[in-house]
Amino acid sequence: MWKRTEKCVVAFSTTFAAMAMEAACRAAGLPGRIIPLPRSISAGCGLCWAGPAESREAIEELVIKKHLDVDGIYAMIL
Repeated sequence: MWKRTEKCVVAFSTTFAAMAMEAACRAAGLPGRIIPLPRSISAGCGLCWAGPAESREAIEELVIKKHLDVDGIYAMIL
């Protein structure tokens, strides 16, 4: 069983936007992965990007720099 930790979760309205986020994070060397969207967040496509909480600032900067289409950025215990 894994330990639940705080994550930075980015929600999207389209699968294309989620895949663009994955590509941008990999290119920038940011840790994380695409996961199913938690039920407590409502968004269009059902996918989100989850990364370590300490990467939130870098993730937000990447979203702005790359003009990525996101529905929201959340802090969650996963």
